Amino acid sequence: MYRLILITAFAIFMSTTGFAQQDKSGSFKTEIVQKKQLGYLLHSPDDAKGKKPLIVFLHGSGERGNDLEKVKIHGPFKHLKDHKLDAYVLAPQCPDEEVWDQEVLYRLIQKIVKENNIDSKKIYVTGMSMGGWGAWQLAFAHPDAFAALVPICGFADSVPMIEDCKMKNLPIRIFHGLMDDVVEVEYAIAIYRKLKPCGGDIELTIFDDANHDSWTRVYDNKDIYEWMLKQSKQ
Repeated sequence: MYRLILITAFAIFMSTTGFAQQDKSGSFKTEIVQKKQLGYLLHSPDDAKGKKPLIVFLHGSGERGNDLEKVKIHGPFKHLKDHKLDAYVLAPQCPDEEVWDQEVLYRLIQKIVKENNIDSKKIYVTGMSMGGWGAWQLAFAHPDAFAALVPICGFADSVPMIEDCKMKNLPIRIFHGLMDDVVEVEYAIAIYRKLKPCGGDIELTIFDDANHDSWTRVYDNKDIYEWMLKQSKQ
């Protein structure tokens, strides 16, 4: 009985001394600033009178760096060597060892629109391979900024944006090679199947004889430019 009283007294003593829980409150404030820089080429139409459309082209990983001649190898700038487009064409260059940052791209587009006589209802984004991924990301982040999207042999990974049908009003033309061994064609099929039920204007073209280079036949053909330039935001 005496031992039980001692144990009880000890327990009461310990609970009222240094074993009580101590809570502290506080606040923390910090600022993280990242500086980004992109080189770019901007083609202006021969007739710059009146507002003109803008085509934004995002290159693949092989054209990264600080040599802007690389962005002319594929895509609209290659097409412009022998053809004319009644539109501005913007081709930024992604720095080495980086991938496309959609917010940096969006700010660049805003700058170009502000400084040139561009029709804000007729801005189109297209890209190949890594640029196809960048085009998807940019459209997912700002679906209301564009009048059309043309991703080629790219992949998409922003599933919540897809499921919310936030791009249902954006006309989309997807291109991919059936034998692509860099970005598997299943990516294109999967994104098409997710977006198609949203009821938008979306088409998927699979070239059964193409590997990763499914972009040459798309960008070398005037049809894709004619289709884009017909699109306009409501």
